[in-house]
Amino acid sequence: MTAIKMASERLASLVRLRTVGTSHFAGVPHLGSCLSCTDILVVLYNEILNITADIASDSDRDRFVLSKGHAAPVLYQILSLLDFFNDLSLLDYHADGSFFGEHPSAPGVIPGIEAATGSLGHGFPISVGMALASKIQNKKNMTFALLGDGECNEGSVWEAAMVAARHSLDNLIAIVDFNKWQATGRSTDVMALDSLAAKWRSFGWDVCEIDGHNFGEIRSAFATTHVGRPLVLVAHTVKGKGISFMEDDNNWHYRCPTQLELVNAATELGFTDVSLKDFQDLLEVR
Repeated sequence: MTAIKMASERLASLVRLRTVGTSHFAGVPHLGSCLSCTDILVVLYNEILNITADIASDSDRDRFVLSKGHAAPVLYQILSLLDFFNDLSLLDYHADGSFFGEHPSAPGVIPGIEAATGSLGHGFPISVGMALASKIQNKKNMTFALLGDGECNEGSVWEAAMVAARHSLDNLIAIVDFNKWQATGRSTDVMALDSLAAKWRSFGWDVCEIDGHNFGEIRSAFATTHVGRPLVLVAHTVKGKGISFMEDDNNWHYRCPTQLELVNAATELGFTDVSLKDFQDLLEVR
């Protein structure tokens, strides 16, 4: 995969803009959850992953599983900007018959998508299976999985974590988007998640805690040496990051922005000259 000719920091702003536009025009929620993991996904796809658009053609590729499947809108934007598919494909996003739904579809439908996810706690075990298969076949590729902090309520996450430690899957990196919210409240109020880093360590993982919006920390974390043990990045993030009136407001788990809010978001992101007449104009901003 060839990285886009744009610094990841600037690319992240563009991805945020397009994701907010998608939410407005298509009426798709989960915007806050998308914005909290944008910086992580941009660095991963623009700088780290060794993959191609046709996942069936390269068995040695790296794998990425979006276990928090409700963040699919931001992943679609990144894949589009990296030319996994044509921008115009997203014009029918969320429409009847579209391949682009609120959660990732099955492999082979959308280029670059490795697993159908959305039922929380299912995607991460799939990534563990992928990493184990690569180990058995003596492949040198890496597998990555992005989880939500609310997703860590699921018992299947911890069962998979034990399997990964048992098989010394040092070809596996998990990232927890720890934005401190889930659907109905603060994550640590719903379940006793603290200390999340200590929990992962107790399950036999190497752990790196980072600011999930600090590009330097994200890059360094992905380069962390971990021999004989899987690695998890506990990324402290802000739900709705990048747009002041959305940040740390759980209403944006469900709301879609109005046109005025979209214009204000574009201004905050530094795109004051963006045409908002229709979605195609927005998609063509590079």
